[in-house]
Amino acid sequence: MADRYFSDEPLHGDPVTLRGSEAHHLLHVMRAKVGSEIIVFDGRGGEWWAEVTQVKRAEVHLALQKHRPIERELLAPLTLAVALPKGDRQRWLVEKAVELGVTRIVPLLTSRSTASAAEPPAKLLRYVIEASKQCGRNRLLEIESPRPWPEVAVGDPLARKFLAHPGGDPVGEASFAENSAAILAIGPEGGFTDDEVAWGREHGWQVVGLGERIMRIETAALALIARLTIR
Repeated sequence: MADRYFSDEPLHGDPVTLRGSEAHHLLHVMRAKVGSEIIVFDGRGGEWWAEVTQVKRAEVHLALQKHRPIERELLAPLTLAVALPKGDRQRWLVEKAVELGVTRIVPLLTSRSTASAAEPPAKLLRYVIEASKQCGRNRLLEIESPRPWPEVAVGDPLARKFLAHPGGDPVGEASFAENSAAILAIGPEGGFTDDEVAWGREHGWQVVGLGERIMRIETAALALIARLTIR
């Protein structure tokens, strides 16, 4: 596969210009020259073969060639509602969620978590773009603004909803289906409170356990995502 690059500009078949970090990588790391071929995508679906037509100090001009309507998404939307960990653990979680096909992340506010853990939106978007370039996805995972658990718990009554909590049903007994929208909820360090779990049950969430060992936020999230998506 040719090197993949992200365009902030919508791609319609017209010439496009890469700037910023994408142009810098192409120019100064990959040493692109006129005539070099790459793949470019805009996160809205599909990808283009493109040829470098002009290089400048901080810009790369591309001629779009063949459009390929390739999608590497799951069969149905998958939302991860999670109390984000801090620092590098947050970046790791976002990157792996992209690789596993998660459609959307909703940062959770719970009794034991706060909004301050979330990185700035621009930084989170960069994590998503870099992971999408690596794994071949042509649609960007969406990251919403932080939302309180009671609000998330009552939303989307048609989706299958799974809440990870010690003592829940074995994951193997969960009613997973590949072609139905699902939402997974992962609490903060210390977990959901008993009241929060009860609120979830009241609003149709299936409480599932992940074994005898207590996992960190990102481990629990990826274990449950993988159980749902990998066959």
